[in-house]
Amino acid sequence: MKKLKLFFLLLILVNAAWAQQPAFNPADIKEYYLVFLKKGPDRSHDSLTAATIQKEHLAHLGKMHESGKMCMAGPVGGDEEIRGICIYNVGSKEEAASCASADPAVKAGRLVVEVRSWYALPGSKLP
Repeated sequence: MKKLKLFFLLLILVNAAWAQQPAFNPADIKEYYLVFLKKGPDRSHDSLTAATIQKEHLAHLGKMHESGKMCMAGPVGGDEEIRGICIYNVGSKEEAASCASADPAVKAGRLVVEVRSWYALPGSKLP
């Protein structure tokens, strides 16, 4: 009997906590664009040129973030094909591709762009 009372008390607490959560509404889901920055065909730049391109690449990402077109970006660890991922908050897949293709590292051939639609709740935060 004691275990049954404890179970019901726990059930009541969980239900109360759940009731305070904001309701999930599928209509609130928004389309974002994941941009995968992959190794490009031309990675043969000398170290000075590569460093200059990297500096310009980071400046481009900063500009995209400051303009509100990009929510988040970062490199991917290891020596894999995908070198980085960006999340764009723009009006279309084509616009995301255009913004990402303006990156100096893409223009130089060090990176290539792959764009995918991604759906999430606006304002979602990482823990």
